[in-house]
Amino acid sequence: MFDLHTLCLLLIFIAAGLVKGVTGMGLPTVAMGLLGLLMPPPAAAALLVLPSLLTNLWQLLAGPALAQIARRLWLMMTGMIIGTLAGSSLLIHLNPRWSALALGAVLIAYAGYALRGPAVQVSARMEKRLSPLMGGLTGVITGATGVFVIPAVPWLQALGFRRDELVQALGLSFTLSTLAMAAGLSLHAGWRADSLLLSALALAPALLGMWLGQRIRSRLSPQRFRQGFLLFLLALGLELVLRGLLAESS
Repeated sequence: MFDLHTLCLLLIFIAAGLVKGVTGMGLPTVAMGLLGLLMPPPAAAALLVLPSLLTNLWQLLAGPALAQIARRLWLMMTGMIIGTLAGSSLLIHLNPRWSALALGAVLIAYAGYALRGPAVQVSARMEKRLSPLMGGLTGVITGATGVFVIPAVPWLQALGFRRDELVQALGLSFTLSTLAMAAGLSLHAGWRADSLLLSALALAPALLGMWLGQRIRSRLSPQRFRQGFLLFLLALGLELVLRGLLAESS
């Protein structure tokens, strides 16, 4: 028999995997947001390592343009790794209430931008200049919150990749973010001896959810599902922020 806490964890990873299966992204974002309701962000980030790593490796290796994408994005990826290693100390040492507030704020920012943000195209000149900065900012935010999407996802969307290339570029970004986060947690003593086992146990429900998402993807309106997913992230972010603010005032 599973207790309620274990059942909630299984359902969270199934739901996060389902979103990943339908949209090609969102597993860490959904899982971190929901796990943040149940546990401190460092513990949630440790649980995410294997599900995030393996599902994003699958996405990364599925396309034909990995070498070309890696050459184009190496400056951004380098900045992201350095930023994540540095920022992960914030996730470990900040008061959990402040970590949850930061996580909620990032979810709100990402959902708000994705719902209303204008389509932007970045020139090759600006890409070269700003890529290390975008990578570093993404890394610090990833290290502090466990969420990989801001500003990496809007930035990659603005670089003019074709659809399949964009999916693979996101897979590269998320894979390296996961590895850097795992290294950062270990570096700052946020990785307990049982973390790998717990993360491995979370892998099966995440893969089940991803399989289900891929099965139902053709039956859904991608635009409707995406809007519902973003509104859910917005509500989840607001809940985390309000919970943190109310805890601060009590």
